[in-house]
Amino acid sequence: MLWLLLGAVVLFLLMGGMRAFEKASVTSIKALFTWILALGGLSLALMLILTGRGGIALGALTLFGPLVYQRWQAARGRRIGGMGPGPRSGGARSGPMSRQEAYEVLGLHPNASEAEIKDAHRRLMRGAHPDAGGSDWLAARINQARDILLG
Repeated sequence: MLWLLLGAVVLFLLMGGMRAFEKASVTSIKALFTWILALGGLSLALMLILTGRGGIALGALTLFGPLVYQRWQAARGRRIGGMGPGPRSGGARSGPMSRQEAYEVLGLHPNASEAEIKDAHRRLMRGAHPDAGGSDWLAARINQARDILLG
């Protein structure tokens, strides 16, 4: 009975989280997955230590490496892959999107060619289009980024 109740709570949290993803920025989703990976590594290490496999647990703790490095670089004031300090999206922004934001939305580097921009737009719209069950807001951001970069 306890497991059924726990499963229902987890399902409720997942359903609520799906609503939050519709309004989340790309950087906040990346940060969320980084924390999930880190918590998974910590859980794995704890289980290995409790079962007497402490040496293997050290290997599991290496999953914290990227998170620690990213936070260390952010504390030093450097940007790593667009995840360091700088403007963050907390939902809809006021004003027009900058070229840098457009590149971040499409997941491209600033020297991307027109073909790369079109390919990234097409790839992202397959999952984000409202007709495919995606978010209107996210589809609009992807279209806006394409329009800004292609002029």
